[in-house]
Amino acid sequence: MYTHMMNITFPDGAVRQYEAGATALDIAKSISEGLARKVLAAKVNGEVVDATRPITTDATLQLLTWTDTDGKSTMWHSSAHLMAEALEALYPGVKLGIGPAIENGFYYDIDLGGRTITEEDLRKIEAKMVELSKQNSIYTRAEVSKADALKYFTEKGDEYKLELINDLQDGTITFYTQGGFTDLCRGPHIPNTGFIKAIKLTNIAGAYWRGNEKNKMLTRIYGITFPNQKELDEYLTLVEEAKKRDHRKLGKELELFTFSEKVGLGLPMWLPKGALLRERLQRFLQEAQMETGYLPVVTPHIGNKNLYVTSGHYEKYGKDSFQPIHTPEEGEEFMLKPMNCPHHCELYKASPKSYKDLPVRFAEFGTVYRYEQHGELHGLTRVRGFTQDDAHLFCRPDQVKEEFMKVIDLVLYVFNSLGFTNYTAQVSLRDKEDRSKYIGTDENWELAEQAIIESAAEKGLPTVIEYGEAAFYGPKLDFMVKDALGRKWQLGTIQVDYNLPERFELEYIGADNARHRPVMIHRAPFGSLERFIAVLIEHCGGKFPLWLTPTQVKILPISDKTQAYAEAVAAALKKADIRAEIDDRSEKIGKKIREAELAKIPYMLVLGEKEATDNLVAVRRQAKGDLGAMTLEQFVGLVNEEVVNRKPFE
Repeated sequence: MYTHMMNITFPDGAVRQYEAGATALDIAKSISEGLARKVLAAKVNGEVVDATRPITTDATLQLLTWTDTDGKSTMWHSSAHLMAEALEALYPGVKLGIGPAIENGFYYDIDLGGRTITEEDLRKIEAKMVELSKQNSIYTRAEVSKADALKYFTEKGDEYKLELINDLQDGTITFYTQGGFTDLCRGPHIPNTGFIKAIKLTNIAGAYWRGNEKNKMLTRIYGITFPNQKELDEYLTLVEEAKKRDHRKLGKELELFTFSEKVGLGLPMWLPKGALLRERLQRFLQEAQMETGYLPVVTPHIGNKNLYVTSGHYEKYGKDSFQPIHTPEEGEEFMLKPMNCPHHCELYKASPKSYKDLPVRFAEFGTVYRYEQHGELHGLTRVRGFTQDDAHLFCRPDQVKEEFMKVIDLVLYVFNSLGFTNYTAQVSLRDKEDRSKYIGTDENWELAEQAIIESAAEKGLPTVIEYGEAAFYGPKLDFMVKDALGRKWQLGTIQVDYNLPERFELEYIGADNARHRPVMIHRAPFGSLERFIAVLIEHCGGKFPLWLTPTQVKILPISDKTQAYAEAVAAALKKADIRAEIDDRSEKIGKKIREAELAKIPYMLVLGEKEATDNLVAVRRQAKGDLGAMTLEQFVGLVNEEVVNRKPFE
């Protein structure tokens, strides 16, 4: 009997032949039994699928293990199903919403029918999950008709699944079963529950069904799993360290910012030390911008609705971003400014431009306002009012690539100055399948995309391409930064835009004396000051670089006898442009040192009678201890060297 053979292409380009119908797991076994024991899922022709699913035609194949992001995601999705099985066993009649994998772990939204889950209950659920995982139950996929799917969940009495099924098309519905549990799911899943060795349920929260505040509030249980206990222990250690570095906690302890319900949720207010830090960051970028030809501008906090209709933002985001302002004038519609780019387009139009005038680079620290749902607000990382380090460059088409590369240099200068050295540049392009989400011509999009790809390549940036992540008006380069704990943050973005100049009818007179359209580059190295400072706080644990920290030196007189000398030292440091404070409380010196350490003050000067007599200062470095006695001149030189070189935190 003739058996059809298929060509399987591996990531290294090697091609091997296998019988049609072989699974990724079969192929893994043909390579190595050890490899097969590690395979969690497979990527076939770019799509992540079950490792047990037959492959019937020529295909590209990547075997996914725990070391792959998609492998982890598959295991965490399967862990959500395992948790749901445990919940049904422990709480008969529980109703299930959705249970996806997330960046670190998974969650499941559940309706407990009036029951309340406690931390003690989480440990019981964990124990049940461990018991079920040891059964090595196979995750089995089945294609189901819409009628049968509705029948199954009607009999089960699960209205949430019925609502989801009603939104699906017949012929596209699949169930997954492991052990005694069946769920509506697209998959994929790991081969069996035995891969799940270490389990931790981490949090309980409330979540509206399908994210709609008008729907019922469900209980959301978060968790994470690992293939061994060692990795779970390491993860939990990182979680504890992250709690210590939480910017909300440190922001309060270091007296940087605060919130007030009377002022409004999601509207941060900066205390003096935080305002100084924020202004210093702003000045740092302003100086770098001025050196590279940026021009400062200022625009209002509000704009006429027609401005955002012209830009296309109002149609795209509508009520999600725009907050109307009521005015006495009938028919007048103003909005709180949700973005700066339309205002900058109007600034460009304020005077005629020649090709010799370009590029024009407008920069503004512009405060914008966007509505975020109450449950989405989080410290400084998700707020309703924030300040963008926004700039918009208007250039000729032949200048786009050069300008884009200069912006990359500026972004990297900012990152390196602040200790963010581990990053990936994400090239965010249009969705391959759905072009309806974007404005502008294919020709202009292709030009913009090519400029970004070439610029990133010439700069030697480590890049990944993500389709569907572009802005609606143009592609972009997003910088994904890893902090000291290995967590990823999106900081800094550069976008190429052929569309807003078209919508605002921006022009310049070319060398041929004809009218031409400029190209617009949007850029924000920080992204927003609020979010950037939050990430910086967590990255350095509140130990800011010396040039940036609000208080650089704490002067600690041992007794009242050295108070006059402490004041003289403080005056000399102020004259040298060094930020110092005196702790003149009647406390023991040990307590003063401990409290200065906890406040993350970089340098402490301990002043006793000997130091006062000899005109010396006894220097301590935060977390390093005693550096010995030196003259004030030597200490000023030490501080200035560290500031001038902009050394990151240690």
